[in-house]
Amino acid sequence: MTIANNGYMSGFGNEFATEAVAGALPVGRNSPQRVAHGLYAEQLSGTAFTAPRHANRRSWLYRIRPAAMHGHFSLLSPAPASKQAFHNDFGDGPVTPDQLRWNPLPIPAESTDFIDGLYTMGGNGSAAAQHGIGIHLYAANRDMQGRYFYDADGELLIVPQQGRLHIETELGVLDVEPQEIAVIPRGVRFRVALPDGVARGYVCENFGAFMRIPDLGPIGSNGLANPRDFLTPNATYEDVEGDFELIAKFQGHLWRADIGHSPLDVVAWHGNHVPYKYDLRKFNTIGSISFDHPDPSIFLVLTSPSDSPGVGNMDFVIFGPRMLVAQDTFRPPWFHRNIASEFMGLIHGAYDAKSDGFVPGGGSLHNCMTGHGPDAATFEKASVSDTTKADAIQDTMAFMFESRNVIRPAQQAIDAAHRQRDYQHCWDGLRKHFDPAKP
Repeated sequence: MTIANNGYMSGFGNEFATEAVAGALPVGRNSPQRVAHGLYAEQLSGTAFTAPRHANRRSWLYRIRPAAMHGHFSLLSPAPASKQAFHNDFGDGPVTPDQLRWNPLPIPAESTDFIDGLYTMGGNGSAAAQHGIGIHLYAANRDMQGRYFYDADGELLIVPQQGRLHIETELGVLDVEPQEIAVIPRGVRFRVALPDGVARGYVCENFGAFMRIPDLGPIGSNGLANPRDFLTPNATYEDVEGDFELIAKFQGHLWRADIGHSPLDVVAWHGNHVPYKYDLRKFNTIGSISFDHPDPSIFLVLTSPSDSPGVGNMDFVIFGPRMLVAQDTFRPPWFHRNIASEFMGLIHGAYDAKSDGFVPGGGSLHNCMTGHGPDAATFEKASVSDTTKADAIQDTMAFMFESRNVIRPAQQAIDAAHRQRDYQHCWDGLRKHFDPAKP
């Protein structure tokens, strides 16, 4: 029997409680001697038991069978190259400081689900060290059938670019479309269906501290991503038996085990270690209304803090629709070199700093201290535009996974057929304008 409940609860970082069957949630205690309806109590801990209260992540699950019930795990059998591309092998050799850019990952010709369609672009750190990130693309054309997945290495930030995702998790259902994001916490089991038949997008695998919304400081109590717009699912359970497969990502490798029932059998739960979604179009953009182009940190949606205050293990930044009104200012992003490393993607429309070549579904990598900025055509246009008039940036949504550590591109990303090997030529048209005789 399946109880369908696709509702959502609002908020971020709060304690939530939901039940799909009345009376399934215990009152006054987390693990009574006998749970109602013959359920099992199970705690899912995402942080150390003794983590500070404001940072502690855990949920109590009341389920039909405990998560311990499955067969022995074995390494997932090697698959064809097109299906064995999801890993954390970022290499230990030299890393090119070149600017890198890719076209969209092609939609596969053969039958490929979300897990088989994951393709690693690069990353840093490791799950063992509990810091760093993995950056992946996905391209799929069928539902996950008879298989379930969980990632023990990190939480997953999923950014759809083409096609909706119907993500069924232990704690409920997330329906996510392009320009929305989903976050699946470490350890939560799920499967993905494709309502539109095909889907493509981006995934950031966060090995470090859990992502959270940033503090606002002098911005005040409102702005950027507001807590009320983050949605968590209501309890939904699946009570089915059969010959299924449970896939785990553990210490950089994929493992599989037989499981005789659906692990999506949580009837009720309460806690804050939960999946959630957010609509990027609800982001409240902050910008300059006088002069200069502010740092891109004003577009920060989520951050995974590091051990250095103010420095992110991973920052998720978006560049959506907004008004540019700063006068006597070069309005597009200026030329820059950063201590941080940036992987950019484009979900929708065009990016205002690149007039050609950076397309939806594509990506670029600008590593630590590698110079980058607007291409020649964008620079020339912005240098003569009338800044006494407002400029509306519309119909666009770009984003950035930013890391304090160098993002090491995977070898398959360097060798990929969809890599743009002429990317650096976008700056060839920049001309020398210097004339000491002219102010």
